[in-house]
Amino acid sequence: MSTPSSQSSVVPGASAPSAVPHPESISVSRRLMWIGAVITVAFVGVAIAAPLFQQWGLIQDPLESLANPIHQPPSPEHWFGTSRQGYDVFARTLFGTQAALRVVLLATAISVFIGVPLGMVSGYIAGPLDRTLLFLMDSIYTMPGFLLSATLAFVVGRGVLNAAIALSIAYVPQYYRVIRNHTVSLKTELFIEAAQAMGASTWTVLSRYLFLNVVQSVPVLFTLNAADAVLILGGLGFLGLGLPDQTPEWGQDLRFALDPLTTGIWWTALFPGLALTLLVVGLSLFGEGLNEWINPLSRKDNVR
Repeated sequence: MSTPSSQSSVVPGASAPSAVPHPESISVSRRLMWIGAVITVAFVGVAIAAPLFQQWGLIQDPLESLANPIHQPPSPEHWFGTSRQGYDVFARTLFGTQAALRVVLLATAISVFIGVPLGMVSGYIAGPLDRTLLFLMDSIYTMPGFLLSATLAFVVGRGVLNAAIALSIAYVPQYYRVIRNHTVSLKTELFIEAAQAMGASTWTVLSRYLFLNVVQSVPVLFTLNAADAVLILGGLGFLGLGLPDQTPEWGQDLRFALDPLTTGIWWTALFPGLALTLLVVGLSLFGEGLNEWINPLSRKDNVR
């Protein structure tokens, strides 16, 4: 028979350090999460307020070309300068936030609404359906996300909805794999077997007992995918495959600013690029901090 002293000599050194995250690590991740949240909320506020600023006459119409002298440097009249097309760069940068968030949120929402139900059904039912979906999702997952989105954007054409569809396809396998794995691990739990024994239908088990238990990682994936989608949307706009011409969009404005950049016209590229970078950093910090807050042991497990 083991004594209390022999038990205590084994347990403390093995599991205690890895089971409880270090308080300093928690505080740093939370600080980063709040910094990311502030940056993200600031961009959301800009996207909402931009049309109001235009109505109040505080910023110009971002679609009005040749309304200003071309390639004017930043000044009190034009805070971010003007472009080769006579656009006010400040107005274009602010309204570019609106276009980016609209497309990215729509794209990630489409991915969630497709990937989550497919993952739950595939993991719960299993069999040929699970193998078929798993093969299909793995095939999509192995393709480079930007290349896949660019190909689909070329096929479906420009537009907010088309760009969102082109972006969403690359993220569906991520939600599918995470949700399917959670479903497979939970469907053998006692509360699921008890519901099945009481005659609960498949829909009842999926919606009432499994759904809330498998979607805990979805907010983290949603935020990180949104950050990645901002970059891909910028790349599509740079290639001319994103939103329609004249639409305020950071990637498209960077494409138009590429040639003047070699002649010293730096402001047409700096401010759209800086806005894109800040939004990606904000979403990434918020997503990483949210991940360590929801799954505090994930970082320890990855290190080990």
